[in-house]
Amino acid sequence: MNSNAKKVALIGMLCAVSYVVVALVQIPIVAVSPTFKLDYEAKDVIISIGGFMLGPATSLIISLVVSFIEMITISSTGFIGFFMNVLSSCGFAFTAAVIYKKIHTLKGAIIGLVAGTLISTGLMLLWNYVMTPIFMGVPRAAVADLLAPIFLPFNLFKNSVNAIITLIIYKPIVRGLRKANILETR
Repeated sequence: MNSNAKKVALIGMLCAVSYVVVALVQIPIVAVSPTFKLDYEAKDVIISIGGFMLGPATSLIISLVVSFIEMITISSTGFIGFFMNVLSSCGFAFTAAVIYKKIHTLKGAIIGLVAGTLISTGLMLLWNYVMTPIFMGVPRAAVADLLAPIFLPFNLFKNSVNAIITLIIYKPIVRGLRKANILETR
């Protein structure tokens, strides 16, 4: 199989694994209201691994594909949820992959994941302030009151856990894919 076909197949596999992770593992963390809860899910780990292995554009592609499939299958948040998922995943995984591509070391991975955690968290604070009033039908002031006590710690927690898991499993996955001749050695 040529290298382009392997890359497309690997991206497809990463999309599938990421979707399975989000479909099967959603751990409720905070109930903002009876109809709106914040769940931990680890799809960004898979998206980050794809970005680390194949470059930042891959993390963008996986984010878009998985968020779209999630929107049309298991999500009840529609286009707003799709938009927020893409922003959150790209803020985390794309940022981490860009930095890791420039500093291709463990230090670069750590810097990238920390930066991704901070950027994704900041994006989610901004966009929850903008979009949550529309989604929940509540005044913006009510959402503003939730930013520091609810949205900030939730997003820091979720992204930090995803960063730690990515650091732990990235190298073994890459070694396995290289050994199976699925991923080329750099």
